[in-house]
Amino acid sequence: MLGPEEVSAAVRPYEVMIIFDVELEQNDIAQRVDRVADTVKSGGGTPGQVDHWGRRTFAYEMNHKTEGYYVLTEMAAEPATMAQVDRMLAIDDAVLRHKIMRQPDHVAGRARSSSGSRRPSSRGPGGSSGRASAGGRPQGGRVPPGAAGGVPSSPSTGADGGAEPASTPPIESAQQAEPVAKPSADQEPAS
Repeated sequence: MLGPEEVSAAVRPYEVMIIFDVELEQNDIAQRVDRVADTVKSGGGTPGQVDHWGRRTFAYEMNHKTEGYYVLTEMAAEPATMAQVDRMLAIDDAVLRHKIMRQPDHVAGRARSSSGSRRPSSRGPGGSSGRASAGGRPQGGRVPPGAAGGVPSSPSTGADGGAEPASTPPIESAQQAEPVAKPSADQEPAS
């Protein structure tokens, strides 16, 4: 039999973004979100906050639609329960897209009170572990100088005296271009 520490270790925090068809009624959207919450509860998880972002225009068409109704939900559940939620959302024709994102344990504490002791942090003194977040950027949103893809620690100086990132190729002027043979004063130009 599993002890309470082992049971709670299997429950992980998640965020689920669901994009519904805008042709659905408000109560139909609420029923589908409640069904997701009921699935999580029946699997031993705890549903959290539900944010209705509302109607948003897409950057590109999805399933021949240009708008969708966005809902963001937070929950804590076992991976098997979230696999069931994933299957349920994939089958539903009213769901245009969905994304289930597992949240780091220290981030999930903002939505639910943390019971028990926290693991020691592996982050450095700056508060960032150096790993990329789900958005692909390092935590904190900035790339440290000298890191791959970042601005070097000593930027080059451009022609106007301002600093340019080293990743930007310099603009070639006529003086920097390949030299062209100029006729000397004693040679006559060919016509």
